[in-house]
Amino acid sequence: MPRILIADDQPDVLEALRLLLKSESYQSEAVGSPQEVLCALEAGDFDVLLIDLNYARDTTSGQEGLDLLSRIRTLDATLPVVVMTAWSSVELAVEAMRRGARDFIQKPWDNARLLSVLRTQVELGSALRRGQRLEAENNLLRRDGSGGGDGDQPTLIARSPAMQRVLALVERIAPSEANVLITGENGTGKEVVARTLYALSPRSARPLITINAGALSENVIESELFGHVRGAFTDAKSDRVGRFELADGGTLFLDEIANAPLSLQAKLLRVLETGEFERVGSSKTRRVDVRVLSATNVDLNREVEERRFRQDLLFRLNTVEIHLPPLRERREDIPVLAEHFQRLYARRYKRALKSFEPAATEVLLKHAWPGNVRELSHVVERAVLMSQGESVRSADLGLEASQGARTAEARLEEMSLEEVERLLIQKTLARYEGNAVRAAEALGLSRSALYRRIQKYGL
Repeated sequence: MPRILIADDQPDVLEALRLLLKSESYQSEAVGSPQEVLCALEAGDFDVLLIDLNYARDTTSGQEGLDLLSRIRTLDATLPVVVMTAWSSVELAVEAMRRGARDFIQKPWDNARLLSVLRTQVELGSALRRGQRLEAENNLLRRDGSGGGDGDQPTLIARSPAMQRVLALVERIAPSEANVLITGENGTGKEVVARTLYALSPRSARPLITINAGALSENVIESELFGHVRGAFTDAKSDRVGRFELADGGTLFLDEIANAPLSLQAKLLRVLETGEFERVGSSKTRRVDVRVLSATNVDLNREVEERRFRQDLLFRLNTVEIHLPPLRERREDIPVLAEHFQRLYARRYKRALKSFEPAATEVLLKHAWPGNVRELSHVVERAVLMSQGESVRSADLGLEASQGARTAEARLEEMSLEEVERLLIQKTLARYEGNAVRAAEALGLSRSALYRRIQKYGL
């Protein structure tokens, strides 16, 4: 049912409009001043505003209403505004339209025309909001490189007892509305679990929106999550929808949540508790209905102890916690995962590969896999590209040199700078059992810089 906000300083006008709109099944809220209009907009959502141009201070020029129009535009540029006045003129109408009004009604109004204008503006406002959201989704897909292809369908492979328990838990909690925290080392498949939870949930018909908090600077992440309005900062040249709004009615996946700065955590807590937030640079409160899935490779309880993460936010995020064991602790999954990736990449690169040679499988089983499933995926992708027959050979994997640290170190002088960096990061992650925060500290890198290198090298 459309909601109309009516603003006029005359109580009899407000009552007449309220009764007219009620007869047409509109919900309405009535206020008597520009300040009350702004307060109402900050407190709730409306489909159309119907406002007078003249209030108590000035009853003929329409200046109060014109100033109000400019304020409304800064709060919500997509909200249709219809202005009305008993002192109409061509000049005033033109100025009102220039300030953002969508239409103009003269008092005393004609009921049929007023209702026709409101119906049109309700439809227009809905179309504008859909268009803004669609544009934001398209921009997000182009920027993140998601939205299509083999990788979009979750494939949670679970042959080992440890992963069988994970799969059972996923199937049990997916249909619920519970927020879920997914923990585990880098590359263990946390995003795959998140996508599986989403695919099995009642919200699967609505969007799944993802954001990696580890890949964004502190200055950017708030705008990415909550959006911003034009002029909120130097580069904010237009209004922008944030990830929470894009996920409304659906699911938001917050990857690497431990990297959320403390300044942002209070706002995250608020939106998780109440569904309320404001875009950067705006005082208008917005509301969303979002299920939040989050992931981290960091011990958040330790982060709480060291005052880097809010305990109350952790309680909101981990209604249910799912821990993914590293690949070295579920070696039964290695051959079946390798076969899955081999089929995937053989289709992608149009290779007639059918299997792994026994020696190749043995090499896979002996490898330490500090990069877990992500590393396995990259190794198999390379093997598919390097293979020349119908089976992947051990030489195609390129893992022999990495089986022992001494072998890799012996050829250090023959390696490129990137190869040396990859090896150092790999060894540091293994030393700290996949804890990226501790590895970053040991390497003298920021967490976001380390995450970028982990993604670059497929670790």
